[in-house]
Amino acid sequence: MTTLVTGAHGKVGRAAVQALLDDGQDVLATDLTRSSFERREPGTARYYQADLTDAGEAFAVVRGADTVVHVAAIPEPGGNPPHVVFQTNLMATFNVLEAAIRFGVKRFVYISSETVPGFFFPERPFLPEYAPVDELHPVRPQDPYALSKAFSEQLMDAAVQRSDIQVISLRPSWVQNVDNYERNLGPQIRDASVLSPNLWSYIDAYDLADAIVLSTKSELPGHEVFYIASPDNVGGHDFAAVLHQYYGDQIELRPLDRVDASGISSKLAMEKLGWTPKRSWRDYLDADGRALPKD
Repeated sequence: MTTLVTGAHGKVGRAAVQALLDDGQDVLATDLTRSSFERREPGTARYYQADLTDAGEAFAVVRGADTVVHVAAIPEPGGNPPHVVFQTNLMATFNVLEAAIRFGVKRFVYISSETVPGFFFPERPFLPEYAPVDELHPVRPQDPYALSKAFSEQLMDAAVQRSDIQVISLRPSWVQNVDNYERNLGPQIRDASVLSPNLWSYIDAYDLADAIVLSTKSELPGHEVFYIASPDNVGGHDFAAVLHQYYGDQIELRPLDRVDASGISSKLAMEKLGWTPKRSWRDYLDADGRALPKD
């Protein structure tokens, strides 16, 4: 099976490429980064440089793929002008998906975002209606990034209506890897009052990569949407206690699977995709949020 991974040189893309190679898949990687013209290292993916906002380049890299994992995107709304974020993310997704449909790609894995409900980067702030947040939570995005992801999920809905393609959209929580756990999560581990819109949730890049591999082999029909978050929260706090302490009664607390539950539920992914997270912030950081010595 030949699997195309877009955005292959980003944090999620790198982890996905390696996990797919480890799974024995033939991987074609693409990103905006320049190609190397040296001899390819054994065990690495083939690579094409491509700008996927150009339909011709998107069609060129999708041709021949059995499965597409579409990771490529500007990953948040604050580092580029709003129109650039929206146009880049939406048009790249449209072009890659359109090419996949026209070439008869069997499976399409779309890396969406936990921000789709809209309470992460709003101009007029609001809170989630309930926690843990799940796939049934209302979607009301305001910012160009969340809008691009929400509209792209609608493109996936349309794709399964107009073709035989099977689609899974994954909504990862804040993605961490060995290089950034301490910088990103350390402050929250030391102090639960350091709030984030995702209610102390996160996901390890390699656990997300495992979910991507499962998605490329899934036989689920139509378009499925799954949150992907670690089952525990950053810092291992009593979730009910910290939710009430910092948000009062503004967010409805729904039943928890564990005391230190995440603010985002991945129960559906575990049940329908068969995904089992294996890693925690505790594998990288001590109780004070400092990096553990590397082996």
